[in-house]
Amino acid sequence: MEKQESTKNSFTEKLNQFFKISERGSTIRTEIIAGLTTFFAMCYILLVNPDQMTGFMRFDPVVGGPEVMQVYYAVFIATAIGAIIGTLLMGLYAKMPFAQAPGMGLNSFFATAFIFGSFSGLLLTTTNVPEMYMAGLSIILVSGLLFFILTITGLRKLIIKGMPNVLKKAIPAGIGLFIAYIAFQNAGIIQANPFVQVQFVDLTAGWYTIAGPIAALLGFLLIAALSKTKVKGSSIIIGILTTTVLYYLFNIGNAAAYAAFTDPLVNPFTAFKNFGEVGLLGAFQGFKYWTTGNLLSAIMLVITFCLVDMFDTLGTLQGTCTEANMLDEEGNPQRLEQSLMSDSIATVAGSLVGTSTVTTYVESASGISAGGKTGLTSVVVAGLFFVAMFLSPLAVIIPGVATAPALMFVGVLMLKNIKDVDFTDVTNAVPAFITLIMMPLTYSISNGIALGMISYVFLKLFAIRSMGDVKEFFKKDSVILVLAILFLLRFFLVKM
Repeated sequence: MEKQESTKNSFTEKLNQFFKISERGSTIRTEIIAGLTTFFAMCYILLVNPDQMTGFMRFDPVVGGPEVMQVYYAVFIATAIGAIIGTLLMGLYAKMPFAQAPGMGLNSFFATAFIFGSFSGLLLTTTNVPEMYMAGLSIILVSGLLFFILTITGLRKLIIKGMPNVLKKAIPAGIGLFIAYIAFQNAGIIQANPFVQVQFVDLTAGWYTIAGPIAALLGFLLIAALSKTKVKGSSIIIGILTTTVLYYLFNIGNAAAYAAFTDPLVNPFTAFKNFGEVGLLGAFQGFKYWTTGNLLSAIMLVITFCLVDMFDTLGTLQGTCTEANMLDEEGNPQRLEQSLMSDSIATVAGSLVGTSTVTTYVESASGISAGGKTGLTSVVVAGLFFVAMFLSPLAVIIPGVATAPALMFVGVLMLKNIKDVDFTDVTNAVPAFITLIMMPLTYSISNGIALGMISYVFLKLFAIRSMGDVKEFFKKDSVILVLAILFLLRFFLVKM
């Protein structure tokens, strides 16, 4: 008995030393809870990413068929493997509490550009979905390699260090609004309206229509209340589990709400077979469709994927590290170089196993808010993705309305960063406002950062009054000037 206790203590001590858990003011229990919280907040990607990358073609009775399902199943496995590789890198190499997975938005762009988009038309003379899929993977692979080169040369680190403080403060707040906006949509609290774009849920509708939104609002208030008590570190996971129970209780008699318990969704054996046929190393087969006639389009798409991934990642790192109080003396994320390297390697690995760009997930903020401060949080997330790869129905028993309250609360926490922006100076106030508001309105972190940069450069140049101001601008903001120009070109040349 004493030997078992000694072994347990030795293992715990090794974990503590490797991840510096005590040094960062955390505990093993807190890190595990944080990992569970992050996983529940982002496990939806396992089911969403295959549909996004195939353009939801499996639901189309005309074009949906065996070829579409072959890619769908391959992407399911690739999504899990990409998340596992990227998140383990963050946990074991960067030793940071960030999770990675194929990025939302980028997967939709993949379908638009390759599955039924203009680039696949340039590449291919057929409409064979697996061929279009593999051609797209070849673009992702090259963008990942470019991403990796930018990282090892230090250019990515130079970019984030060159970001003006006003944008560093606005980015986390903007991400907070973006997260909350997604959460309110996922919960059904905000709904589409043909006249004013969005509206509050119609509470006069049938009970089953409003049951989910009501459960989510109650879960959100529960998390907020618990965060004021001694169970602060567990408040988010308690909120998620409680909302799950409420959701199913409120939906007794509604068979559609219980579909996850009966629908096998993905047969792991079929999925692995298709993964081996078209997903694994399919990117290399995609290069045979590159020709001199479509080379310019290919280069433009490579640059676009690289830029969007880079600024999604930089924005997420800045925002989540600010929330976790893990910034250095200059206001930059700690262990930035290792985090960026982990992200770039994950993108390359993701393309090789068959998924679109793997990036750092903004949902990591939910685990950080639950107390996660070390790489052990990420290792827990990766382990759960490995299990979910074989037990997909269990992963989706947690409904979207249950994870939404966690993301709403994270939005509240991250919005506080905007208070540090000097709104008395219009050259700071306007870029901060544009960054803040355009992330949710354009449904893109990188768009918010890009538009914030462009407005910042314009206003700072307009405010120049002397040669001294010119020298000061180029000394401080030359990196941002170059990036603003690149983003302007992207907006005008590539539709996303």
